[in-house]
Amino acid sequence: MSAENTASTSIDWLTLPEIAELLDESIGRVHRMLDDRQFAASRRDGAAKVPAAFFIEDRPLPSLRGTLFALHDAGLDDDESIDWLFSPEETIGQRPIDALLQGRKSEVRRVARTLA
Repeated sequence: MSAENTASTSIDWLTLPEIAELLDESIGRVHRMLDDRQFAASRRDGAAKVPAAFFIEDRPLPSLRGTLFALHDAGLDDDESIDWLFSPEETIGQRPIDALLQGRKSEVRRVARTLA
């Protein structure tokens, strides 16, 4: 499933310069944070964009980094990881991103590990 198959109309996207402004960081620091998997990006209209839901209180969602590592360990790339996080997951009973926002990271990561 490609990122283009995600119901992108239901996702609010931020560009990297918008993230730099949100976090009050340099664009170079935002690129390092992206490389460190503090969040994931997808190419949208030629530009790398990140779901706004990956940020809470002007900081990256703390439980996202470990979850992205689990998804990458399961063989998913950034686009596939974003798709999975924003698609309803039967075993969780909701979208994984919503469960992460509710503090249910252990459950999300357990399911993510089964995707391999």
